[in-house]
Amino acid sequence: MGLTTGEFPPVEPAKFMDMPYQERIKVLSRHWAEYGFGAPKITAIVYIVKLLVLYMGGGILVGALTSGLDPFSPSEWWDAPIFYQKVVLWTAFLEAMGLAGSWGPLAGHFKPMTGGVLYYARTGTIRNPPFPTKVPGTEGGTRTALDAGLFIALMAAYVVALAVPGTADGETGIDLLPVAAIIPILVLQPLLGLRDKIAFLQARSEQYLPALVFFAFFPFVDMIVAAKILIVTVWCGAAFSKFGHHFGNVIPPMVSNTPWLSSRKVKKMHYRNFPEDLRPSKAAVRIAHGPGTLVEFGTPLVLLFSGNETLSVAAAILMICFHVFITSTFPLAVPLEWNIGFIFITAFLFIGWPNHEGFGLGDMDTTLMILTFAACLFFPIVGNMRPDKVSFLPSMRQYAGNWASAMWAFAPGAEKKLDDHLVKPALMQRQQLVPLYGDDEAEVIMQQLIGWRAMHSQGRGMNSVMIKTLGADMDHYIPREAEFSCNAITGFNFGDGHFHDEHFLRTVQEKCNFAPGEFMVVWVESERVGEDKQYYFVMDVAVGVVERGYWKVTEAVAEQPWLPNGPIDTTVTWKLDGYERVRYPAQPRPVPAAGDDADTPALPV
Repeated sequence: MGLTTGEFPPVEPAKFMDMPYQERIKVLSRHWAEYGFGAPKITAIVYIVKLLVLYMGGGILVGALTSGLDPFSPSEWWDAPIFYQKVVLWTAFLEAMGLAGSWGPLAGHFKPMTGGVLYYARTGTIRNPPFPTKVPGTEGGTRTALDAGLFIALMAAYVVALAVPGTADGETGIDLLPVAAIIPILVLQPLLGLRDKIAFLQARSEQYLPALVFFAFFPFVDMIVAAKILIVTVWCGAAFSKFGHHFGNVIPPMVSNTPWLSSRKVKKMHYRNFPEDLRPSKAAVRIAHGPGTLVEFGTPLVLLFSGNETLSVAAAILMICFHVFITSTFPLAVPLEWNIGFIFITAFLFIGWPNHEGFGLGDMDTTLMILTFAACLFFPIVGNMRPDKVSFLPSMRQYAGNWASAMWAFAPGAEKKLDDHLVKPALMQRQQLVPLYGDDEAEVIMQQLIGWRAMHSQGRGMNSVMIKTLGADMDHYIPREAEFSCNAITGFNFGDGHFHDEHFLRTVQEKCNFAPGEFMVVWVESERVGEDKQYYFVMDVAVGVVERGYWKVTEAVAEQPWLPNGPIDTTVTWKLDGYERVRYPAQPRPVPAAGDDADTPALPV
């Protein structure tokens, strides 16, 4: 990969769609194993500059200058509570605006690179309420002036809270955020969330809202200890979710996408026998469940309970290194700001205000400690037992490989309806890429995400169901990774299939009016803890859900990404009586003249 040139898969773009679908997956998954996404090196440079200048540089300037601190004297602010509070606000603000996680080309935002504010501050775009049938006034799927106004008001509240100076705490005399600056955020963000769970979770509300509650209502010592409980819950929740079959499949493609790792030999070592066997090697599994799962689970518990200064500092440094490594791999959701924020918060909480100096569990009010533990553990417990009820973000199952996911498949020409009928500031990703790379090359890039998903357990399951659903039509229907496509339609996705669920798909259908058989979806829920099953549905978007069933996770992880032995076994538990899919034939693909649009709808057969 060069500075400005990417590493394309070894296919002839003009003939790519003539290849059988499973052969495409074989080529794309093998290419990913060696090169990752294949993005040019300047992509990583753009992210690094944004991280250093906007997040870190901007955060230091805002946090220090509004708190009476010298931004060029780290000794003044690194352990100052008011600066820590401003870091939390700054991170949440950038996340909510769409300028942090799930930003840029690695998240499917090519032009423009930002989602978030461009979608949430305008009417007519798609929103996805969490309880449309249960909370009055939240039904529907179109953003109104009320929604845009709530978002703008929330962003204004963040700006005000960031700008106001601290006030001396009555008991300790330490400068802290005034409660009056925090309350508007605590009111507006949940109200916005009831109207649109996507905007709510983009701000990483599951992690930052509890911290703001602590800032507003807890005495100083209890605030610090509660923040420690919160961050340890995030770490341990993520670690717990990695005990299982999914996570071994996460490490190899993540390492393959690491921009600083140029050694293809090292990348191949993470696979059992490249190129024939792309299941994770024993070394990759050991890394996943050794330095990965066990460190992420055990080290935070040491930080929470240890009263030994040396042990606490060593554990804090280990967790800092953990986040440095995650940042360096540039995972596709690109949660870079979140990781750098956690690096600072780790140092602040456990080195700046350590347990042995009066900021341990024993120093917290017992009632508040019980309430804090209960609140922090509630969603991870419920979300692991009933993932259909709780998004994987409040469940603290970040990047464990156990995702609710979806795969879309369009009849030839049908995808164009998304651009023709949906209000959104960005074209679908393929059309964003055409001016940069050309028509055929753009299709190869888009399907590379399907190859990436197939390297994970749920990708093999979704491919199996889609192949069974479409049969021979699989070779000429246009497959799409739903997480990527959702980013262009809603402005944000962080790997959570709940963002593009049945409600979302019905909203899309209301606006686009797909014909039966034009837009097919396989959607799968996360595995419940210890169940070894993932439950899916098939949806003909013009008709509704037409099939439900499940597959076994152990069978999915045992197969290759391209399913050389055919689709894995699935158990169908329900079918829509009388449903028969309308088929669409393959279309000849003439070379379009300059300015012409070759995407014309097919006729059903």
